[in-house]
Amino acid sequence: MNRDQQSGNTRIISLIFSLIGLCLLLSCNTKKKEASAATNADRPNILVIVADDLGFADLGCYGSEIRTPNLDALALSGIRNTAFYTTPTCSPTRAMLLTGVDNHRNGYGTMEGDWASNQKGLQGYEGYLNYDVVPVSELFQQAGYHTSIAGKWHQAYPAMEKSLWPDQRGFDRSFCLIQAGAGHFGDRQPLFSFFNKARYSEDGKEVEQLPEDFYSSDFYTQKAADYIGESVKLEKPFFSLLTFTAPHWPLQVPDQNIDLYKGRYDSGYEVIARQRIDKAKKMGILSAAAKVPVLTPNVLPWEKLSAEERKISARTMEVYAAMVERMDKNIGKLIEHLKKTGVYENTLIVFMADNGAEGNSIWGIKDTKEWVAKNFDNSLENMGRKNSYIFTGPSWAQVSTGPFRWYKGFASEGGVRCPMIIHYPKAQKKETNINADYISVMDLAPTFLEMANISHPAPKYKDHRIFEMDGKSLVPWLLDTASTPHLAGEVHCWELYGRRGVLKDKWKAEYMDKPYGTGTWELYDLEKDPSETQNLAAKQPEILHDLKYEWARYAKKYKVILPAEKVAYGVDDFWIEQ
Repeated sequence: MNRDQQSGNTRIISLIFSLIGLCLLLSCNTKKKEASAATNADRPNILVIVADDLGFADLGCYGSEIRTPNLDALALSGIRNTAFYTTPTCSPTRAMLLTGVDNHRNGYGTMEGDWASNQKGLQGYEGYLNYDVVPVSELFQQAGYHTSIAGKWHQAYPAMEKSLWPDQRGFDRSFCLIQAGAGHFGDRQPLFSFFNKARYSEDGKEVEQLPEDFYSSDFYTQKAADYIGESVKLEKPFFSLLTFTAPHWPLQVPDQNIDLYKGRYDSGYEVIARQRIDKAKKMGILSAAAKVPVLTPNVLPWEKLSAEERKISARTMEVYAAMVERMDKNIGKLIEHLKKTGVYENTLIVFMADNGAEGNSIWGIKDTKEWVAKNFDNSLENMGRKNSYIFTGPSWAQVSTGPFRWYKGFASEGGVRCPMIIHYPKAQKKETNINADYISVMDLAPTFLEMANISHPAPKYKDHRIFEMDGKSLVPWLLDTASTPHLAGEVHCWELYGRRGVLKDKWKAEYMDKPYGTGTWELYDLEKDPSETQNLAAKQPEILHDLKYEWARYAKKYKVILPAEKVAYGVDDFWIEQ
């Protein structure tokens, strides 16, 4: 054999071994991918979608005339819960969602800037997501999940304290409005004059300029889709939050949507409220005991408004409805993205609102009334556009909350009872997709962790003082048709701005300041009177005494500090006649 033949044979043998090695490598990689896919199949993806200031009755699947086909479809193949409870306002609810811990421990005993003279500086009243709790985003991140958030953050005070931004609290990717709210377009319109400009961050860096075509619901949804796409490429399960600022004021919508509901609300808020409640009863969302609430003292009957006032009021609701429909359309796009990327069947989707609809007077916040008059065009023709600044007020807010009393800022049913849809293809199907079991927003964090088989807290926190979660996992409830999330006789409590609520089975006691309440404890039978129209405090003193005792136990355990004076939504300036 000559050298050329030997050389040729050597090359052939070398090529054969290379091919064998390549095959082994490909086989190994395939097995790794299969193992990774199998592991990920056992670790569900989690997508949480939060609407901002959306009322119980604002979705089509809850009885509304607003078109929400994508959420309706999600509800029909999932579970609509009709007894989902949050806190009265946004940031405390979001902190409870992230931690599963009561707001008096997680930093939101009151909202930032809303401290009474006896609350500031106390533990649990920091006004930001504190370090006595661990957000589940950190636990998911440590467990190998891809974590992301797009939308409203509102867990930092002051807003420019970067150590409190989402990239420092367990999120791999983030694009967030740091503050409570803002204009919905790319001009960074601030929520209040003293905010100067809306603050946005992306992965820990402040965003100085937004795209020209920026609209909040569109942009946040695209970011959420992009981040989920990254997790798919990385072959990681994901924990994703999409936190809309719709339909939070100022009410604004792109021009192509601004006339979607033109003329729909010309009949007035009393008529629309009746239509929604009648429809919800037929759907099984509400019991026959639910009533169309009597207009609260700060709302004039529709017939007593002038022709011009009616036009302005109806137009306001038209814009609000268009914002909700646009949000739903974006949710549809995201769901389609999940299906195209092949992750939909292994994704738990939770849709929720963070509190009742906004009915308070924004004019009660410092110089807002004068600032808006000077800097915005709220003419009838311009309402809802980029340079306008409008809000619904108490009339339409009470339409949004359905049969329930009051709205955002209250511990009454209208302030804390919200829409919630859970969709998980692997869940055990209930007899009906409408469910009335009590669920707290605090139940979501332990549910997510159990589904992903992640412990709380993680080992890195063993030397820290970390509060245990107050919520209960919903996993048994999701997987067993006979299971209920909470047992009979359990007690559930709320407090914010001194307004209190205690719920035990069908009985609810509430304390609200005047002029909204009596200034004393009230008692309601929610089974017979979900609209809270009949105060039974005098007729059922023993039941009220029991609930007040439960409240005292709660207040002691969670170190509740009632405000020494009226603050924020509790001040009289938030009362507006309409």
